[in-house]
Amino acid sequence: MERPSFKGYMKILVLDLLREPMHGYGIMSELENLYGIKLSAGTVYPILSSLRRSGLIKVAGTGARDRKTYILTEKGRMYLEEHAEELDEVKRRMRAYRAFLELGGDELRAAFREFFESADKLTDEQREMIQRLFTGCARELRLILLGGGSYEGD
Repeated sequence: MERPSFKGYMKILVLDLLREPMHGYGIMSELENLYGIKLSAGTVYPILSSLRRSGLIKVAGTGARDRKTYILTEKGRMYLEEHAEELDEVKRRMRAYRAFLELGGDELRAAFREFFESADKLTDEQREMIQRLFTGCARELRLILLGGGSYEGD
């Protein structure tokens, strides 16, 4: 199976959430609660529009403060049935992403962002230190995942 894009992941997750009527803000909240994904309205509403144009969802009504409530159509239910394996895989990946975040992944991602911004300014000594850090970290992570002990640096 070809790996879908992030937007593809979000589309199928939104479809799954819309088995029950929900508005855009509720979708954003539920994605954050379930998977740690923080999406903006600028991401969610175009996805809802696309799903609606495809006939997979429809507006079920308008609630408080004129919020549109969306729900799956029969075509959307059939789509989810036909793509059940893909949905399971996406949910598995999103649970793994949530675990990554809970284990400090945001901090690691921020550090890598800083690294990429300054990579061309590193001294030779900094490059060597970072290479040892990355190599040791990768070995340690693999050992932990294999259920082994702790890696002791070179």
